[in-house]
Amino acid sequence: MESYLKENFGGVQPKHSSEEALGRWRKVVGVVKNPKRRFRFTANLDKRSEVTAMKKKNNEKLRVAVLVSKAALQFVNSLAPSSEYKVPADVKAAGFGICAEELSSIVEGHDLKKLKLHGGVESLASKLSTSESDGLATSADKLAKRQELFGVNKFAEAASRGFWVFVWEALQDMTLMILAACAFVSLIVGIATEGWPKGAHDGLGIVASILLVVFVTASSDYRQSLQFKDLDKEKKKITVQVTRSGYRQKLSIYDLLAGDVVHLSIGDQVPADGLFLSGFSLLINESSLTGESEPVAVNAENPFLLSGTKVQDGSCKMLITTVGMRTQWGKLMATLSEGGDDETPLQVKLNGVATIIGKIGLIFAVVTFAVLTESLFRRKISDGTYLSWTGDDALELLEFFAIAVTIVVVAVPEGLPLAVTLSLAFAMKKMMNDKALVRHLAACETMGSATSICSDKTGTLTTNHMTVVKACICGKIKEVDGVSDTKSLFSELPDSVMMMLSQSIFNNTGGDVVFNQDGKREILGTPTETAILEFGLSLGGDFSEVRKASTLVKVEPFNSAKKRMGVVIQLPGGALRAHCKGASEIILASCDKYLNEEGNVVPLDKATIDHLNATIDSFANEALRTLCLAYMEVPDGFSANDQIPADGYTCIGIVGIKDPVRPGVKESVAICRSAGITVRMVTGDNINTAKAIARECGILTEGGIAIEGPDFRTKTEEELTQLIPKIQVMARSSPLDKHTLVKHLRTKLDEVVAVTGDGTNDAPALHEADIGLAMGIAGTEVAKESADVIILDDNFSTIVTVAKWGRSVYINIQKFVQFQLTVNVVALVVNFSSACLTGQHDHGYTGCTGLGHRTPKQ
Repeated sequence: MESYLKENFGGVQPKHSSEEALGRWRKVVGVVKNPKRRFRFTANLDKRSEVTAMKKKNNEKLRVAVLVSKAALQFVNSLAPSSEYKVPADVKAAGFGICAEELSSIVEGHDLKKLKLHGGVESLASKLSTSESDGLATSADKLAKRQELFGVNKFAEAASRGFWVFVWEALQDMTLMILAACAFVSLIVGIATEGWPKGAHDGLGIVASILLVVFVTASSDYRQSLQFKDLDKEKKKITVQVTRSGYRQKLSIYDLLAGDVVHLSIGDQVPADGLFLSGFSLLINESSLTGESEPVAVNAENPFLLSGTKVQDGSCKMLITTVGMRTQWGKLMATLSEGGDDETPLQVKLNGVATIIGKIGLIFAVVTFAVLTESLFRRKISDGTYLSWTGDDALELLEFFAIAVTIVVVAVPEGLPLAVTLSLAFAMKKMMNDKALVRHLAACETMGSATSICSDKTGTLTTNHMTVVKACICGKIKEVDGVSDTKSLFSELPDSVMMMLSQSIFNNTGGDVVFNQDGKREILGTPTETAILEFGLSLGGDFSEVRKASTLVKVEPFNSAKKRMGVVIQLPGGALRAHCKGASEIILASCDKYLNEEGNVVPLDKATIDHLNATIDSFANEALRTLCLAYMEVPDGFSANDQIPADGYTCIGIVGIKDPVRPGVKESVAICRSAGITVRMVTGDNINTAKAIARECGILTEGGIAIEGPDFRTKTEEELTQLIPKIQVMARSSPLDKHTLVKHLRTKLDEVVAVTGDGTNDAPALHEADIGLAMGIAGTEVAKESADVIILDDNFSTIVTVAKWGRSVYINIQKFVQFQLTVNVVALVVNFSSACLTGQHDHGYTGCTGLGHRTPKQ
């Protein structure tokens, strides 16, 4: 049986199975009692093909739109408008200068000509009664009117199916139909020969068993559908940062309206169609819509942003113009109703077992019917009544047929594949309570087999609540943890140094300092950015004043491959200055000067370099994350299209950021080790910081290896095979290093690998892993989309809980299979032997075919 299953059902993988493999195994399932029920919670392959065709058509349409928009740009200045746009009366009465259809046509068609005719993006913002700086006014009446005219950012969903639909589907079972026909004939013949009510007993008994099976099945399936619907709602919870009434706040994408000003950064999903207002180095991945793998640069010249696409690099503010079903993504979503996941390997194998047993049952049923019929004919011949047939004889033949059908019903363990779905769905629900949102059913099953976990450090093993606790400015090391007046610690430093430090902190950041509706100061951004900004404010710096004193010319956001971020600013006198920050040893290697205690710029000598490197190591050995801040004067002639210089910087200082280890992580790592799961830390941090945290967590043990990404990359395939089993910590890793590690563990060492990640650059490793685990709080939408499970509290202990549930699913299914097969095999043998070997049968109804199937007793 094992070889048969492997040959016919082995092509289905836990992730990314081909449609050919999925289609092939379904054809192999020869005995399918009720295909609608058995394949209910799996993907509709025919519908999926339709969606693929729709996407191809959509991709071509968008390509044409882009080409047309480029051609239009060449003529837009020379062509006069052929007709003036007229604002509909109801739109005008509501105080708007443009309607939803016109906005949709501009963005969807990449129509630069129309955009120019309407006066550009700024004019459209005015026509939508919104402000680039303050966003929408939050008056309830105005928002309601805007919602009425421009729509809501929700997609049409298939209507929920009622209980009676599931009853009807349960009735589609072929064996139940045959039994129903038997019941009907039994009632007619029985009443005709024995009268009412004695002659109706057998027929009504069959009807009662059919109804019991149908209603138990329908109730189970109906509850299951409600559960899947609840989980689907959780998957779609996405928030974005929006400015309304001058305040920046988090808002669900489903609450967005036309005219909203949304802030996007790396890894975000564009929540609706819109236009670029301002931003830097914005690259958009439009592959989900256009099929093009190359990212598209979006700027003032090409301002169109389409919903469903992803921010691959940079950041921006966008103006929402079209929402909901009017967007390109909305039109595509209208076709995405195939529902369900791909089958899991266990579901496929158990379907195979059910099919094999079903075929055996069918053979037994045919033999049983033949033997019983032959015994009837032999008796009729011996009695000399073979030419005389009565109603009793017809009823007896009908009962023989019912016995044969019953053997098929008993034999086919339809509850077997459904038990997997129910167990996995139950585990999904329980995991939801334990802060783990399962996006794909197969992850519950696969996680139980995990042998290796490659975990992030920041936010997973640590709390991700960062604060600057040490700083080395101008060679002076100060402890700032818990100090109320940080400014006084550095009071002996020259004002020029403090000014340069504030300029670096407040300009070279992806975060923001804002005031909420209560007037309280709020720091927005990643935990690292928040910690640095908080440090800058504690030094007495003023975020808004520093930002107003200069103009941003170019921004290069933080990149996990380069381990740095940089900006170029224009000073009041017109001079240009670049600031950069990032991994300490990388930034320090880019410096050839530093600021001394007097605030003078002096060359870096060997003694100073050794002192700064020793400082970095001492911070790292205390499990502190270190960042180096530096600046340089940029020569005239620099433009926004040029790359920010990589070398020639002046070191301002080094900061040490504390990120405490989460409570319970050490115990969780110990549990994993005792369960045979190896935990590895893969981080972009300094190796000394990584080793210190790994020892504290119990990950780095005696005999384990800690390696840096650059060293890892130089190893040959043979060396990697020898080295990887011993690696417990990988520091200064790039996304490619993480992907290589995971791929090698899976393919060469046959490990079942779980990977955690939160950034856009983690997507390849999450996709490659057997189980991808994305962080729900710190994770980007790109990471979440590539993952199989979303850890809602970003806690490593939750990952251990997911593994426990995975193993419990296997144990539960194993117990059910033992019970199911025991019942079915015994029922099959008893029915067959009693019917064939003795040639006798008795009336009545008993037995169970798994999930509530009552069947006649023979």
